[in-house]
Amino acid sequence: MDPRTPCLIGAAQLTVRDQPGPEPLDLWERVARRAAREARLPPARLDSIQVVHCDSWQYDAPVGRLAERLGADPRHRVYSKVSGTAPQLLVGEAARAIAAGEMEAALVVGAEALATRRTYRHRGEHVPWSHPANPKPPYGWERPPHPAELAHELFLPAHTYAIMETARRAASGQAIGEETAERGRIMAPMTEVAAANRHAWRRTAMTAEELVTPGPRNRFVGWPYTRNTIAVIEVDQAAALVLASEGLADRLRVPREQRIYLRGWAYAEDTWEVAARPALGSSRAIAAAAEAAFKRAGLGLDDMHALDVYSCFAVAIRQACDAIGLDPLDRRGLTVTGGLPYAGGPSSCYVLHSTATMAALLRDGGHGLVTSVGMHLTKHAYAVWSSEPGGRLGDAAPVFAADAVPLVDRYEGEATVAGYTVAHDREGRPERGIVVVDLPGGARAHALVRQADLMADAMGRELVGQRVRLVTDGKVNVTTW
Repeated sequence: MDPRTPCLIGAAQLTVRDQPGPEPLDLWERVARRAAREARLPPARLDSIQVVHCDSWQYDAPVGRLAERLGADPRHRVYSKVSGTAPQLLVGEAARAIAAGEMEAALVVGAEALATRRTYRHRGEHVPWSHPANPKPPYGWERPPHPAELAHELFLPAHTYAIMETARRAASGQAIGEETAERGRIMAPMTEVAAANRHAWRRTAMTAEELVTPGPRNRFVGWPYTRNTIAVIEVDQAAALVLASEGLADRLRVPREQRIYLRGWAYAEDTWEVAARPALGSSRAIAAAAEAAFKRAGLGLDDMHALDVYSCFAVAIRQACDAIGLDPLDRRGLTVTGGLPYAGGPSSCYVLHSTATMAALLRDGGHGLVTSVGMHLTKHAYAVWSSEPGGRLGDAAPVFAADAVPLVDRYEGEATVAGYTVAHDREGRPERGIVVVDLPGGARAHALVRQADLMADAMGRELVGQRVRLVTDGKVNVTTW
């Protein structure tokens, strides 16, 4: 074997339940040291330290502060942008650099302490964490939301994903009740996996009915989604991965069964603005990423012994299953951790956890698929891991899989609903409807629903395909029917 072949030789995860917990820098250090210890690698030997963007706290020099804690001085340092695909992009770039002989050992680490932040907030106390950035840097968007999205308050994932869910439901011919029941059947087995995962945030198995039936403890967030079926991000969790060359792993005497290989991976993007996608309920980018990853790995979906499909919202699971031909009730299961709603969805860091869990499973032999999603089902990364070396890595050159539909900021006249949601407040009360509409001529626009009776009507029957009328107040579009 080429001694430059990259392999994953150390992994660690940490979930902190006692509140308030440590700050992110402490969590980074803890999991980094544990992963390095498993890899038999002194932290000072690291050529690269890469940190996934942290929503909990903005440090003045995040990678530098961690390197100082570890007693390391890596020549390669990276702090990522915001995205659920960020961990895989960092891992993929580290693997490429190792294979090219540019480095021998890399650490990829991430953590969130949003549960602790919530604790301090409820106490009315300031967060007492170290080394704050001053001035605070801009949020780590790669691109800010479209002005029309901001004007219509369409920027929370609970609303954008719900709009895509309703569009997919209508396109598949499902009734509202059928979609709801199926969502429960898909996600209930994930709660059982989480219940058996000692690192999971929510370790309670739930029935399909418990997941989708609204109530005081399971309110609607963005209809049709209830709290029990969406990612839980207010968690205190951290994870770290150590990658090294095969030659360094030999010198460190890392056991063969501990070495897990990235056989192939790929990245693709859909059109950034949700409303601008040719098909709101499906993704050509997922199919492109999956096809490239499997081709590079020299393996197919049927060869996978374990799967972890990114599960922030049900439509993310469903679009992935549609695109790669996977039965959402596949006997292998859709997750090795329990998924983002149950194992925990620490902002951009989840894939560090799914990869660490997958690596532990593959030490008994086999191949595994780990997928990731970024932004509003915009960015997709697919990775094939294996106990056996092989395949080829490729690079992260993005594949753009769809052309954008023109967006119109303000419009008055007749239109047709393409997708919609009803946003709810923290008490579970309908707050406003948000719709994406098809306009005559092929463009699209956003609109709000402000009348309570119309919001109730939208939740009670299929609105996709409904003819509506838009009027504008000069800032936003408002719809009636």
